[in-house]
Amino acid sequence: MFIPVLLFFIIFKYIPMLGTVIAFKDYNFVDGIFHSPWAGMKYFVQLFDQHQTLQIIRNTLMLGALTIFVGFPFPVILAILLNEVRKMWFKKTVQTLVYMPYFFSWVIVGGIVLTLFSQDSGFINHFIRQTGGEIYPFLYKPLSWISIFLGSGIWKETGFNAIIYMAALTTIDPSRYEAACIDGANKWRQIWHVTLPGIRSTIVLMLIISTGSVMEVSFDKVYVLQNSIVSDVSEVISTYIYRVGMQGGQFSLTTAMGLFESVVAFILVLTANGIARKFDQGLW
Repeated sequence: MFIPVLLFFIIFKYIPMLGTVIAFKDYNFVDGIFHSPWAGMKYFVQLFDQHQTLQIIRNTLMLGALTIFVGFPFPVILAILLNEVRKMWFKKTVQTLVYMPYFFSWVIVGGIVLTLFSQDSGFINHFIRQTGGEIYPFLYKPLSWISIFLGSGIWKETGFNAIIYMAALTTIDPSRYEAACIDGANKWRQIWHVTLPGIRSTIVLMLIISTGSVMEVSFDKVYVLQNSIVSDVSEVISTYIYRVGMQGGQFSLTTAMGLFESVVAFILVLTANGIARKFDQGLW
């Protein structure tokens, strides 16, 4: 049963790693990956000589870190709230509604965002105009664009991510709640002293895994929401690789950027796990 999973990782995860050698070569289609001439560290030097590189890395780190640390608590909170619901029909209805956005593509989510926040035809600006206010360019101001970027991600992914924590909640012994209730603990105290400690290991595990994706800001998520006016905060590594590598044909340069991204993500995972081990909660 494990063979399909193993084949998936070998074919789509490990074998493609051989392609990172392009970052050290003057790659061309005629010679291919292994016969193209070596270039050494040429493209890494060229990459960091560009004035926009540091800005792109900064944007990637900023959006990735905000996505994790702003959005991370929401699935935990949602799972705890659903766990406290006793009306099964209400619980199932809410679960269906919050899970549904996860199955929407980012193209659909982008369309919903434009419908709501567009400057000329957006529902919110239409309401502001009808009430005598001045329209606001939500998608063309850096702060509001970042807020919409984070909010749309939370709305789309919170319901599905909560499944993991709901599964972890089922492992907590009900007698712990009964004992806490006998001791006079209210719902808040039961959550604080029983529920959260019961899923602490799962929370730490998911946080360590999420840390590795700080540098992997979703291409689809950024691409459908970004525009040239807010490019100072919306241009990230994934969109840079698409624009310069796929559209511009600079494969060696963008492979160097991708390799740099992977190395930083690897260091972040090791750091997060090292901190977690200090509290006996490390992944390894």
